[in-house]
Amino acid sequence: MTLAVSATSAWQSERNRLLGIAYRMLGDFGHAEDVVSEVAIDAVQRERKADADRVDSWPAWLTTVCVRRSVDRVRQLATVREEYTGPWLPEPVDASRLPEETVANRELLSLALLHLAEQLAPEARAALVLHRAFAMSAPEIADILEKTPAAVRQMISRAERRLEIDPEAPAPRAKDRAALEKLVMAIELGDINTVVAMLDRDAVLWADGGGRVKSAMNPVFGAGNIGRFFAGIFGKAAEFNPVQPIRASLIGVNGGEALVIRHNGRADILEVEAGPDGLIRGLRQVSNPDKLTWVSL
Repeated sequence: MTLAVSATSAWQSERNRLLGIAYRMLGDFGHAEDVVSEVAIDAVQRERKADADRVDSWPAWLTTVCVRRSVDRVRQLATVREEYTGPWLPEPVDASRLPEETVANRELLSLALLHLAEQLAPEARAALVLHRAFAMSAPEIADILEKTPAAVRQMISRAERRLEIDPEAPAPRAKDRAALEKLVMAIELGDINTVVAMLDRDAVLWADGGGRVKSAMNPVFGAGNIGRFFAGIFGKAAEFNPVQPIRASLIGVNGGEALVIRHNGRADILEVEAGPDGLIRGLRQVSNPDKLTWVSL
């Protein structure tokens, strides 16, 4: 009984950190909670085995199991996401619902980076998450992934290049609030010209409706096309509610700020990604109501 309590106590102490790892790996808070719960069961079962070797470090053991289970879950979800209706985007989470340990280090927490990380193989994603967000060394990660430290360093380097992450840069700061407020006002006024002027010429918009609400079925490329996309939203919103077609405001999600846009009786979460020149080069709009259960709307 003492051993079981020890396993449970260790898991409770590490739970928030494990949740931060699993969510960054999966981009889905519900699946992340499932993985962390499975780790708790594994820990108790591990201690109850009379013939099992003693666990020298529960934090290390729990981290290893969490990462390996997350890698397995990523592979299981791959087919589901390939068959997803329209672009798949990560599930936004209200900052107030994320554990402090998860939000404190914002590395690899934004919707943009969670989305881009889908390009990486599961083990490369795990190596990047553990190194960037949890400051683990290549030898430590190598033990978890059963790779050599050299292989892990190579995975991290390639992942950083692919995601265009500066290895020397700190976690990204929150978006410039003045620019976001300007975008909020432009959207509320239906000012397409201002919206387009804030976009990089080659900006891309991903809209995740999941087949649950009407949305773009493919990424929208270019400032002009994105402007027309928003013009269509504004037009339909005006038909739905001529008095106040659209309401927009800022909301804290994933350790940063995004926009919540209310129109046509629904709500969308829009996160924008700015380039070095301040122009918006990426927009990710989550409209699937099944993915908005972790935000306060």
